[in-house]
Amino acid sequence: MMRALLSLIAAALLLSACTGSDAVDQNGVSTYEFKGATQLGKLIPATDRKPAADFDAKLLSGGGTFKLASTRGKAVVLNFWGSWCTPCRTELPQFDLLYRKVMKARGVTFLGVDSKDDAGAGRDFVRTNDISFPSVYDEPGRVPVRLGHLPATSLPFTVLIDPKGRVAAVYALQVSYKDLEGALDRLLAER
Repeated sequence: MMRALLSLIAAALLLSACTGSDAVDQNGVSTYEFKGATQLGKLIPATDRKPAADFDAKLLSGGGTFKLASTRGKAVVLNFWGSWCTPCRTELPQFDLLYRKVMKARGVTFLGVDSKDDAGAGRDFVRTNDISFPSVYDEPGRVPVRLGHLPATSLPFTVLIDPKGRVAAVYALQVSYKDLEGALDRLLAER
């Protein structure tokens, strides 16, 4: 009994020593950490926004890597989706329509994040629906963890990042064309 208790204490001490420098903010700027979804169409007040942690992921098309840092100075829409997800199958083509008709010309970057999916199924979905903005393949779910432990348990969800690289909204449900357009209009008006 005593040996088991000592083993448990030793294991706890070992685990607590494994935090390393990654657990401490090394640059003095805390990054975004998910605490709750943003109300549909609303934005996090600019004074309350935290920087989005950078990430890179392989493009679903197989043509290289996307790095979030490359979007600094632009508003960004990150849409997390899966080809098997019924609301995603409606939402992603609507987002592409908004991107093509309005937001691309206004300098907004859209990125799809294919989650919990087979890469082949994701590529087929993008091709079949003629999605024009890039998507990355993130079956293991590293991107939402890196961005601040986002609620990747259900899809779709959408993250807006302002031109300063800060998380401006996290919508943890299906978003309509109209709601996304209104939120992006408000975000772009902040410039």
